[in-house]
Amino acid sequence: MKIAYISTYPPRECGLATFNQNLMRAINANFPERNSLAHGGFVVALNDSESLQHYEYPEEVKYVIRQDHQKDYIRAANYINTSNADVCIMEHEFGIYGGESGIYILPLINRLEKPLISILHTILKDPSYVQRIIIREIAEQSSKIIVMSQRAVEFLTTIYDIPAEKIQIIEHGVPDVEALDDNPVKNLSSFKKHRVLLTFGLLSRNKGLETVIKALPRIVAKHPDVMYVILGNTHPGVIKSSGEEYRDHLKTLASQLGVSANLAFINKFVSEEELVNYLTACEIYVTPYLNEAQITSGTLSYAVGAGAAVVSTPYWHATELLADKRGRLFDFKNSDTLADTVIELLDQDRVLKELKENAYQYGLHLRWPVVGAEFIKVAQEAIVRFDFSDKILKNSIVDPEILPKFSLTHVLRLTDDTGIVQHAKYGIPNLKEGYCLDDNARALIMALMAYQRSKSREAFELLPIYLSYIHYMQTDDGNFRNFLSFDRRYLDEVGSEDSFGRTIWALGHLISCAASNSYREFSLEIFHKSVPHFAALKHLRGMANTIIGISLYLQVYPTDEGMVKILSELTQPLIDAYEDTQSEDWQWFEEKMTYDNAILPLALLHSCEITGNEDAKRIALATMAFLDKLTLSNGYLSPVGNDGWYYRGGSFPTFDQQAIETMAMVLMHFQAYQIFRIPQYVEKMFLSYKWFLGENTLRAPLYDHETKGCCDGLLPTGINRNQGAESTLAYLISHLTVLKAFELEYEYNKYGSSQKMETC
Repeated sequence: MKIAYISTYPPRECGLATFNQNLMRAINANFPERNSLAHGGFVVALNDSESLQHYEYPEEVKYVIRQDHQKDYIRAANYINTSNADVCIMEHEFGIYGGESGIYILPLINRLEKPLISILHTILKDPSYVQRIIIREIAEQSSKIIVMSQRAVEFLTTIYDIPAEKIQIIEHGVPDVEALDDNPVKNLSSFKKHRVLLTFGLLSRNKGLETVIKALPRIVAKHPDVMYVILGNTHPGVIKSSGEEYRDHLKTLASQLGVSANLAFINKFVSEEELVNYLTACEIYVTPYLNEAQITSGTLSYAVGAGAAVVSTPYWHATELLADKRGRLFDFKNSDTLADTVIELLDQDRVLKELKENAYQYGLHLRWPVVGAEFIKVAQEAIVRFDFSDKILKNSIVDPEILPKFSLTHVLRLTDDTGIVQHAKYGIPNLKEGYCLDDNARALIMALMAYQRSKSREAFELLPIYLSYIHYMQTDDGNFRNFLSFDRRYLDEVGSEDSFGRTIWALGHLISCAASNSYREFSLEIFHKSVPHFAALKHLRGMANTIIGISLYLQVYPTDEGMVKILSELTQPLIDAYEDTQSEDWQWFEEKMTYDNAILPLALLHSCEITGNEDAKRIALATMAFLDKLTLSNGYLSPVGNDGWYYRGGSFPTFDQQAIETMAMVLMHFQAYQIFRIPQYVEKMFLSYKWFLGENTLRAPLYDHETKGCCDGLLPTGINRNQGAESTLAYLISHLTVLKAFELEYEYNKYGSSQKMETC
């Protein structure tokens, strides 16, 4: 039996990496003829680095996934499917996979053609919508779900609605080693002649170590030889964000309480053999976590397996593992109760020995070879029962292999400390043309989407530039100017309604998904100041863009009845325009189709999602169908050209085709899918996006792989080679929308791409 393991893996310092390696060894230990881990299968390892060579992996790692690269997940699925693996075992923790809550893992498991066993290390009591979806989809794609506690089973069956028969408890494994008679740890200065309280693991603020330090003064007063040893590195994520701030805080606290001499840090990531030595050398092992939401704790399992006397807060795993006198519990953050418990145990050797013996005996059935044998049984059963014909699997509507790698290179080239320059000569910024509000609003939307997708530092650092430009262009009465010269001179007193509406859209987007509270508060201030101008809008596209921004705002503030009323009032002119103009052969809002056409049905889709307006929904669907028939009927997107527009009864202008038309089509179809859940909308979204890549009238790509910009349009004679902000941002927003849609592949594949197009 060959197994493909999907997880992090050493030398990456991660609890799941260690668990996965131990599981491989445990399974191989049941097959004496295997002389290396690689003989039992291989590992698909998750990297937290952009570089595939960041870690020097051992031979059993055959494939590496970069956490935030969606293509890597698909390629990994293909690698596994064409390998000699009989079954897959996946470790799951939300944080090790890319996308929102690790959603990038779903396309991988959706494509697997092997039985899958999933080990859930974290099961949340109050999951977000996306987290709940992810766990349910993992369960559906898995032959068996493995958890490590009864509480986990309860959560999965009651909160996630997963059938109990699909779940199996296999407790966390522990090292199959005994304590050394001559334990070298006891000779360390922090252990020698001390009664040691020990905590092990990666340091971060959620571990509650300050509770133990606050208990030390009372403990030391009764037992002066006590030493509290904190063993482990600071968590790599914490190091990146705040360095050793938490460790320094603990040291300062100990100094303030006068127990610095009774606190020792051993700042290293230890091997299992070393850890057992530490656990058997201490008097009491303490896990002082701050709340109950810990479904599994590997360090706690190791402590019990080593026969340590454990004192812990009553988080979920601890209440089960330490039952039947295998340990003691104390209340969260209660240093007094902890002090009482430790003093009692140190005063009574008999009670302390009883706890250790109870833990040791229970730990025997947690030894890794025993656990490995249980996993072998599960894997064998999964192989026997697996029927690939029962697995829902279709080719993805969105093909990630043809997508260029997302890059902000050209945006950064066009952006300075004022904002994004609106035009370029070829790929070079044209500073003579200055800046405009339209493009900085689009740039803000794009940067937010990029930051949401991958927490891009580059994107995050662009946000204040574009937001400050918007603020600078707002007039005292709340309206907005549009154009600014390169030397920062206003070039108009009042901007167009289009630029006004696009700015409200950008502000609404930022309010709905703010990267920080300060950005949301700033956006709200600008947004509310502009509200008096909503009623003065006369043009449909200005209204449409504003409708989208208001709808996004109302996703966060749905009880703002005044804004709901404004949304309805702005929606009505679009409805009236359609009713006044439409006929059997002309399902549109005006006598001509001009620019940014898909923005009109897109606005109605956003509006009806918030208000439930059936007329808005009906008209959105009718005008979408009309637009699709005109522009997608050739099997590729051919948007209305700007060279003359398309008048009722007139000829359809093929050129000049603009990138903002394509962006609006992409956004329109994706919004339609999100409302109606009909996969054909995703197909049309992707078909529209491919206009940028060459599936267009001239069969010429507009995306420039060299500059990472997008050309300004299709002309009768070829491509407009200038790469301004509007076209580049239209491409990037479309690209990010496609990536977002790809995350939902598991969902629309189930609905079936042949599903009939109909309203809900």
